[in-house]
Amino acid sequence: MWKLRKPDPVKLIIGILGCSEQAVEAAIGLIKSEFGDCDLESQIWPFTHTKYYADEMGETIVKKFITVEKLIEPGRLAGIKLKTNEMEEKLAGMIGGGLSRPVNLDPGYIEPSKLVLASTKNFSHRIYIGQNIWAEVTLIYSKGEWKGFEYTFPDHTEDRYYGFFSKVRDKVIQQLKE
Repeated sequence: MWKLRKPDPVKLIIGILGCSEQAVEAAIGLIKSEFGDCDLESQIWPFTHTKYYADEMGETIVKKFITVEKLIEPGRLAGIKLKTNEMEEKLAGMIGGGLSRPVNLDPGYIEPSKLVLASTKNFSHRIYIGQNIWAEVTLIYSKGEWKGFEYTFPDHTEDRYYGFFSKVRDKVIQQLKE
């Protein structure tokens, strides 16, 4: 019989798409109240890769990533995605301004070898993780660099994201040693 091993904890990362910088800041406030203090924040960048969200969020969309200070068990990801969906609904009521979805929250985690993102949608490359949620390995870290796949969202293959993801990866490694 093989011995089962408990997974190492991982770093919760949340991608925030918002209709404005103020919407992103409101989302960060809710994230902190639900999941705890944040220790890393990316810059806020224009999101211009697709018009997919324009009907819900308007024409001008920005993106930012944050991480939660305390490491989590990776098995919590489905529950976290459900919670961020609830938070999106709450934010729509708070700051909607005629938009049906002023904020989109995409939780996932980083461990030293990969970035995993949760989704409410199934697809060929996603694995069901329970509670009507799927997950995908969006990027791997191999031979000193981040690498995407044919299905990786185009914005997740940019150097500016890789720079932030590398800072998060370094932080995870440091926290796992402590």
